Amino acid sequence: MYSLKVEGAFSSAHNLRGYKGKCEDLHGHNWRVEICVQSESLDNIGMVLDFKYLKKKLNAVLEKMDHKYLNKLISFKRLNPTSENIAKYIYNELKIHIPLLKSVTVWENSSSAATYEE
Repeated sequence: MYSLKVEGAFSSAHNLRGYKGKCEDLHGHNWRVEICVQSESLDNIGMVLDFKYLKKKLNAVLEKMDHKYLNKLISFKRLNPTSENIAKYIYNELKIHIPLLKSVTVWENSSSAATYEE
C-alpha cells in the first residue's frame, strides 16, 4: 500500500457554541492540515498522484476558510466549527476531486489534532 501526505495551512477565528470554558469566546488558530491518500497501485509513470495536484486541491478548500470567522460560513452556521467538524468538512470537499483520499488531519496547535476518515 502506498500513502502520500501533503500539508497546508490557514488562519481563522471561531468560537465553540455550547462549550463551557475559554473556547466559547472568540479566538483564533493557525491551523495546519494534512491529507493522506492511499493506493495499492501506481500509475504508468510510477506515481499514486501528483503532489502538485493534491496541494492545489487542498489549498483551494483552505482558501475558503483562510482569515475568516468560521462560525459565519454556511457550513458552520449550525455545525460547531470544532477541529473534528473542520476535518470532516475538508474531507467531504476533497473527496469529490480525490477519490483516493484516506484521511484529513487538522492541527489547531502543535500538540492537538483531529483526524477524519471514512
